[in-house]
Amino acid sequence: MNTHLATALGLASRGVPALPLRAGKVPFGNCRSCRGNACGGRPNMKVPGPCDCPRACHAWAAATTDPTVLTGRPWAPVWEQTKAVAYHPGGAGLTVVDLDHAEAMAWARQALPATKTVPTTRGEHWVYRGAMRSVNGVRDGVDIKSTMSYARWLGPGTGTMTDLPDTVRALAVKEPSPARPAPHTPMPAPAGGGECPHRMPAYLDRGIAMAEQRITEATCAVHATVYRTFLAVLSAHGRCGCLTDTHITRLFAAAQTKGESPRHCTDAWTNAQTRLGL
Repeated sequence: MNTHLATALGLASRGVPALPLRAGKVPFGNCRSCRGNACGGRPNMKVPGPCDCPRACHAWAAATTDPTVLTGRPWAPVWEQTKAVAYHPGGAGLTVVDLDHAEAMAWARQALPATKTVPTTRGEHWVYRGAMRSVNGVRDGVDIKSTMSYARWLGPGTGTMTDLPDTVRALAVKEPSPARPAPHTPMPAPAGGGECPHRMPAYLDRGIAMAEQRITEATCAVHATVYRTFLAVLSAHGRCGCLTDTHITRLFAAAQTKGESPRHCTDAWTNAQTRLGL
């Protein structure tokens, strides 16, 4: 049996979703019609786009614990071309703190509780028990790989795995950048005395809370969800003069907790305004 296939089957037998990687640590696609992200996935991202395939076909979403999938079509032909095996940490209830260089490892030894460690080409993977949102670049040389992400399988590692600490969870929470305040151009008040057509402040507050929830609950296509949510808020409230910097900052903060950068928040907001002619 192919060595990489044997590794993947071994992981699957322990409840760890596995997938093959080709040269460059890039996953294979498992659907001809979806090559080149033709079905909507974003190039070079680890998030699947909308797809009518019978099963997931992008990166982490292709990982499986089903041996019949790993050994059957469409995987069977690719094992001879496979250069490494990856797994979906979040699918196994795990989180990997990926440390890319010596400085990152030194920081982890000072800041994080000890757990199972796996040597990598440039640094280490620290593996914790528990899943969370994946975020790249939480610090210089530090990525978090868990849900909606994949990590190379580099062996069982050493040490005793411990529970995911709040210290790691906190790394994924990004505060809004003070260097990029939420842009807000006051809209002209409506004719007829300037009264907000929504009349009750509670209406606006409820709308902002629902928008925050929509962003927070997004499990894929976060970029698109943020833009659509901003567009919906501006469609409802962008012309009446009732939106304040506080409201917009709340929306930006919700987006940034999902891993969006301040720049993307600004771009999404500006694009939504442009589309609505505001």
